[in-house]
Amino acid sequence: MDFMHAIILGIVEGITEFLPISSTGHMIIASSMMGIEDSTFTKAFEVIIQFGAILSVLVLYWRRFLPNWSFYKKLFVAFLPTAIIGFLAKDVVEHLLGSVQVVAWSLILGGLVLVWSDKYFAHLTSMGRTTNDLNYKDSVKLGLFQAIAMIPGVSRSGATIMGGLTLGMNKKEAAEFSFFLAVPTMAAATLYKLLKIYKTIEPQQINLLLVGMVVSFVVAMIAIKFFIGVVSRYGFRGFGYYRIVLGIIILALIYTGHDLQMN
Repeated sequence: MDFMHAIILGIVEGITEFLPISSTGHMIIASSMMGIEDSTFTKAFEVIIQFGAILSVLVLYWRRFLPNWSFYKKLFVAFLPTAIIGFLAKDVVEHLLGSVQVVAWSLILGGLVLVWSDKYFAHLTSMGRTTNDLNYKDSVKLGLFQAIAMIPGVSRSGATIMGGLTLGMNKKEAAEFSFFLAVPTMAAATLYKLLKIYKTIEPQQINLLLVGMVVSFVVAMIAIKFFIGVVSRYGFRGFGYYRIVLGIIILALIYTGHDLQMN
């Protein structure tokens, strides 16, 4: 991996982390297409640079993160299912992360769900529950939805948004709660990966991580504002169609003999 790879992956991470199109899926695909070696560091890199995206949420929504213990408790309760299930299933998840085919099918199925949900939950475009209306039972349900996104290609934000819609949240609030829930989830994942590699990391690799995080921070700031604007006006169906088309293209490449697997 070189600095150009780090910049490109930072852009991919920043654009896709908060859109319901699967950042992990796009990172796997981008790494595969650039021929980046599948190593302990490259796997950790794809997770750690998410810290830049976390900072973008804190900067854009800093008022929501001012001391508000009820808000923090809801986030913590929603975070627990992913933390527990992720710890228990970490080996399975690590194995799935190398499969572009799993990503492709997840993109297609998730896209179909998004298109369907946009019609089924059309009444929640401007009306519905807000984050303040959620109770702890609702938070657990949202956490369980987020845990589904441990399957590469599902999309953490997409799964959480879908959970919010089933609880009656309006589309904008569901999207924003997915941003908030990303903070403890991605912070924990980043810390876990850092603890796994900090003894073996080299100075050059530290620079690559810093570049990736800075780029993902800047791009994520733009992507979040774009996403909220699109969701408020048009809903999620455009992202659903994009997922379906991308998934079909990937499967077509795989089934016609193109090697898209991680090296």
